[in-house]
Amino acid sequence: MGSAKIAQVPPDPSEAATADLALRRITRYLSMHADERELRVVVDGDPDESLSLPRSAVELLARVLAHMAAGQGVSVVPAHAELTTQQAADLLNVSRPYLIGLLDTGDIEYRKVGKHRRVRADSLMNYKRKDDQERRAAADELAELDQDLDLY
Repeated sequence: MGSAKIAQVPPDPSEAATADLALRRITRYLSMHADERELRVVVDGDPDESLSLPRSAVELLARVLAHMAAGQGVSVVPAHAELTTQQAADLLNVSRPYLIGLLDTGDIEYRKVGKHRRVRADSLMNYKRKDDQERRAAADELAELDQDLDLY
């Protein structure tokens, strides 16, 4: 397995506006067709030029559009992709030495290729999800303490 190339695609203002409009339409369509596992997309108004897409792909597209509509760059990384420590640190928005510490303590799985560490994207995202949940729980606990102590 080789290392993944991660290229962010930052939208310009007109692309962000187009993404926002598309996001609204896709979100409305998904909510109106909640039971459908496969969605049909007509290209250029020609019914003969239609695509069948898995619902999960359309939901992923909606998440990509949401980031683009907010003016944020987007990267798509396959779950099995192996990242360099710098790429992994960039995705977590932490320093490379901090990431190395997470690897050394076993918080994130990795493997060695020669003397270099490679981090699987799915392992990195699992760590990020767990860390985000812990942060939310801590914030909820602090908010509850604020209310209990009438600090709000």
